[in-house]
Amino acid sequence: MNHIYGEGFLRDRDDLAEISYCQSDEPQAYNIVLVKLRPAVFFDPDALSRNFYMSSSCGVCGKASLEAVEVRGCEPLPDEGLSLDPAILSGLPEKLRAQQGLFDHTGGIHAAGRFDEAGELVSVREDVGRHNAVDKVVGEAFLAGELPLRRTVLAVSGRTSFEIMQKALAAGIPLVVAVGAPSSLAVDLAKRFNMSLLGFTRSDGFNVYAGAERIGA
Repeated sequence: MNHIYGEGFLRDRDDLAEISYCQSDEPQAYNIVLVKLRPAVFFDPDALSRNFYMSSSCGVCGKASLEAVEVRGCEPLPDEGLSLDPAILSGLPEKLRAQQGLFDHTGGIHAAGRFDEAGELVSVREDVGRHNAVDKVVGEAFLAGELPLRRTVLAVSGRTSFEIMQKALAAGIPLVVAVGAPSSLAVDLAKRFNMSLLGFTRSDGFNVYAGAERIGA
């Protein structure tokens, strides 16, 4: 759900008329999800045309440039006085890991978690792909009518890519915490759009790559 929201196909959950899948006995239909918009919703597929791979891997990711994100209509996130205790932030990966049931069984599943500003877990989702896990968390909030998530921290179990930051930006999430390293383009996006980005987050600390003003003393 967050994929079509993040790409600009939907602006509000009320734009959505129907989601369906597996409508045919043909095997290939089981990989097709049909999304119908309400008749009054304007849709111009040519304006959204680009080449990308929608996959669970870490291959070709996201839009090609920061300028393309601006064309999409995203703006820098507002400063709303969010300030989180470093001790809370350093503890988020451990809280996320404690909820990774699929990882316990497979050892190869990523997770994304939505936390409130007190560090309490609101939602966690797992997937073989890091980006897909983020889509699940944000898509759930979208369907619940909770976007934008201005007072939210997104924690991810692996590295932080440009596409993950783009998804967080579209959802209005101001702070992303990662267990691994960010890409240079992810850092550039965070700085351009007034987001906070932490990497190599452990119980004993983290690196701040952007948005240090949201980290308390």
